[in-house]
Amino acid sequence: MFRIVRKKELNAAVTLMDIEAPFVARKAKAGQFIIFRIDDNGERVPLTIAGYDREKGTVTIIFQKVGFSTIALGNLNEGDYIQDFVGPLGRPTDVEGKKRVCVVGGGVGCAIALPAARAFKEAGAIVDTIIGFRSKDIVILEDEFRACSDNMYLMTDDGSYGEKGFGTVKLQQLLESGIEYDEVLAIGPVPMMKFVCKTTEPFGVHTVVSLNPIMVDGTGMCGGCRVTVGGQTKFACVDGPEFDGHQVDFAELMSRNCVYKAREAEVTEKHACRMEAMGKALIK
Repeated sequence: MFRIVRKKELNAAVTLMDIEAPFVARKAKAGQFIIFRIDDNGERVPLTIAGYDREKGTVTIIFQKVGFSTIALGNLNEGDYIQDFVGPLGRPTDVEGKKRVCVVGGGVGCAIALPAARAFKEAGAIVDTIIGFRSKDIVILEDEFRACSDNMYLMTDDGSYGEKGFGTVKLQQLLESGIEYDEVLAIGPVPMMKFVCKTTEPFGVHTVVSLNPIMVDGTGMCGGCRVTVGGQTKFACVDGPEFDGHQVDFAELMSRNCVYKAREAEVTEKHACRMEAMGKALIK
């Protein structure tokens, strides 16, 4: 069992938790992920590691409450336990040998982009970051990004905070200004990552994306997380989750990610809480 030692609501839909998992914290690196399971009947859900404290033995996860399991996780509190917390899984972000990089985060994807930006900075790179949100009320981790960035640009779609426009608008401006990046790392919604790749392609800038396909076991055995990269089948859980964005088949990825949306909505709507049912039975 793994104890929740800290819980913080970053906005109405996004929650941060520190989980007591010393063996995971000891080995975790930026770009890797964990798989959690709330209880014996829970589904296996992957979440990218947002941070870790090796001394305290804790791992930070940041998640958006959008499906049954993430909503259930968000309903737990400090001191509660979850059944499984497995990791670290996947390949870490390659930060070596980069002189200047640009890390682009979109929405809750910024939670994944932050440890990568920190890792690049610790490796000695000049780090520019672009973080984008729909509006001011859902901005997260602004101070944390400023602390690890040489230049930080905050964008909102509606212009309610920072600069108005998509992150790709700022990225285009930076590239056109003549800045030469060894790498651009994009993490966020699949359409956002796709258009970051389209923005960097004419400039010949190596671009990496962190993919989030449907995943079950996290060891490459189930094949659920397969993606096509450079015409070859790859498994995000063991070959990734980071890949060369210019080689990713984004149309296939987006199609596969939508396969279970209707079923997820049905489960969320019809689910009956066993604890509530037990309480009603005792009252009777």
